[in-house]
Amino acid sequence: MGLINSTQLKIKEAQIIMLGLDSSGKSTLLYKLKCNEVFLTEPTVGFNVEMIKTSKDMTLTIWDVGGQQKMRTAWDNYLEDTDCLVYVVDSSDKRHLEESKKELELILRHDSIKNVPVVVLANKQDLPGALSAEEVTEKLNMKKQCQNQNWSGKQWISKGCRPSTPLAT
Repeated sequence: MGLINSTQLKIKEAQIIMLGLDSSGKSTLLYKLKCNEVFLTEPTVGFNVEMIKTSKDMTLTIWDVGGQQKMRTAWDNYLEDTDCLVYVVDSSDKRHLEESKKELELILRHDSIKNVPVVVLANKQDLPGALSAEEVTEKLNMKKQCQNQNWSGKQWISKGCRPSTPLAT
């Protein structure tokens, strides 16, 4: 079951896992989606989960899992039965891009997400010096990672975002 493939039956519910290093902006994005407002958030200890009803009568259950080093070992537990992986990168934090790349490589090795679409969000595009979504994709080596996993048909997309921008209704 996937979110992007339009030839599949229309699904009414989807489980989405949102991962990324600490301070990448996962919680801010989650609550922007839920409330269409930007809140000051604290570092996530454990996880946040929100159910969001879309305009197309679909319910998204979004799991935002903490990105601190000690939490990353638990990421595996959240990958099972997910319909979409959203990987959030702080595009203004060039010092941690290599670390982010390594963590994404580990995630993509899991068989449980072999057929799951991946969305890479290059977050914080509004900050000075932020890399574009294309540059983040290149630094994460997404194309090569999919080739290495023999995922020639893997569905993935990379987009830039900034939580300060209002969402379309």
